[in-house]
Amino acid sequence: MQRERVADDIYVFTSDLYAQVTASVIVTSEGAVLVDTLVYPEETRQIKRFVEHRLGQKVIYIINTHFHADHTTGTCFFENAHVVSHALCRRLLHLRGRESLERARLTSDEFREVSLVLPDIVFEAGSLTLHTGNKTFELHHTPGHSPDSIVCHVPEDRVLFAADTLMPIPYFVDGSYDDFVASLQSLQGGHYEHIIQGHGEVILRGEIDDKIRSDLDYLEHLRNAVDLALMSGQPLDEVDIEACGKSRILLNGAVQGLHHQNVLALAQQRRELVQQL
Repeated sequence: MQRERVADDIYVFTSDLYAQVTASVIVTSEGAVLVDTLVYPEETRQIKRFVEHRLGQKVIYIINTHFHADHTTGTCFFENAHVVSHALCRRLLHLRGRESLERARLTSDEFREVSLVLPDIVFEAGSLTLHTGNKTFELHHTPGHSPDSIVCHVPEDRVLFAADTLMPIPYFVDGSYDDFVASLQSLQGGHYEHIIQGHGEVILRGEIDDKIRSDLDYLEHLRNAVDLALMSGQPLDEVDIEACGKSRILLNGAVQGLHHQNVLALAQQRRELVQQL
């Protein structure tokens, strides 16, 4: 696991074991806030040891940015922390989280010690502000990657924890293409110092505008390529990731599979619309 200090009070942890997924610790004058957890228990325990033994803090809040297991599995290791999320995250964890956890237990014994934790602080509207000591946590609903996705802005440090709303390639199979476009547009012009992606490297201030524009361009090129394939009868397998503007080597090549799933999901959404043209 990699650890990076991006501000005096902010640490980002990146998994070595699963898809470069990230979790972040923000230290406040009242305790530590954890944005997401890592999927493998030992990596999340390493974060806990760092917070308690190196920083001398306790995690008092965990922010679940969305219900996917690679971001929520480790919540159970922080027994006394309040868990904050969008209300849809709680519902989806309740409806789908147990089944996901049971599948994980079949693949690895280390998941047998994991238990499902439902958030106890949720919001239904578009945003929630959490004041904790000397820090402010502005949570905003950004559906697209999933219907419950949120981002977290800490204005004192001008750091945005974007979770999977920003990752090396937009991925909307469990969400909505149109929502994703709108959510990315809402992040433009935010004047952030850093953006923490849900997977992959920290985005620096000078890279942010280009990154968001690149993701919006990818989604536009993808839609155009899928529409053309549907109208011409071209095999969907031929909708190439690099023709849509993204490198196929990101996330150690895993983006190629994510792109293919995007193609199939978007084709399913747009097939009827294209047939009406």
